[in-house]
Amino acid sequence: MAARDLAGYRVVAVHAHPDDEAITTGGTLANLASRGADVLVVTCTLGEQGEVIGETYQHLVADEADQLGGFRIRELEASLAALGVRGCFLGGAGRFRDSGMAGSPSSEDPRAFVNSGKLAVDLLAEIFTAERPHLVLTYGPDGGYGHPDHIRAHEITHAAAKIVDIPRILWTVRLAAETAALLPDTAPEGWRLPEEGELDGVERADVSMLLDDHSYSAKVEAMRAHATQLWIGDGRISKTNPHAILAAGPVVYYSLSNLIMQPIQRVEHYQLGAGAPPANPDEGLFGGLER
Repeated sequence: MAARDLAGYRVVAVHAHPDDEAITTGGTLANLASRGADVLVVTCTLGEQGEVIGETYQHLVADEADQLGGFRIRELEASLAALGVRGCFLGGAGRFRDSGMAGSPSSEDPRAFVNSGKLAVDLLAEIFTAERPHLVLTYGPDGGYGHPDHIRAHEITHAAAKIVDIPRILWTVRLAAETAALLPDTAPEGWRLPEEGELDGVERADVSMLLDDHSYSAKVEAMRAHATQLWIGDGRISKTNPHAILAAGPVVYYSLSNLIMQPIQRVEHYQLGAGAPPANPDEGLFGGLER
């Protein structure tokens, strides 16, 4: 069991949809929680506009039964349990709807998260007031890969931080060179390798979290919980997706519904979004912050 050297620290991660917490920050959240930090994941939508992997629940999508959002609540609960962290929905489950990709008709829905206005900021400020986090994790101004809901999560996080003082905000990023180096020469049948520019990535990070075996395994299991959205290439099947893919390489691999192969990396990287930077990158995410 990890030493509880982070007891007394509080963390809030602000994410757009169920599964974002696992893909981008899962290892970090599991590591911090296992070391005693109090970790809360705030999810802003139910991810209603998502596609579905596997035949079992194909008809839950927004254009058919429109039941995917409710189903993804269960996936998120399983993910948070795997990470060992708490969770809540901004304004309650279903308060804001997944906006879909830029320019999509779903973005015009008055309940779409992109149209959340001051209400979303005030609701997040209430959470910050109650939680008093030392550290907040979210996305950079581009949302990581340009999704409007990710950009909106960034906007409300920084707006709420002007109301409630947050000692440090970090933006989750991937290092492009590191991602490319982890990709094999060929993809397993049914998947494909990414083309140049298809995956998000930056050149630098300010602070990083190297995942131990516990944190990495917890991240993989949290991602596996989102089976309608993520296909884990370790040869296992599920009721949601009864098809196995085995992708060989130095890490575990996954794909979204686009079937583009991506690595589940053993290092999670961050850029400083606001607040004081750690005096020394080796001090970790809380470096220089008094608990």
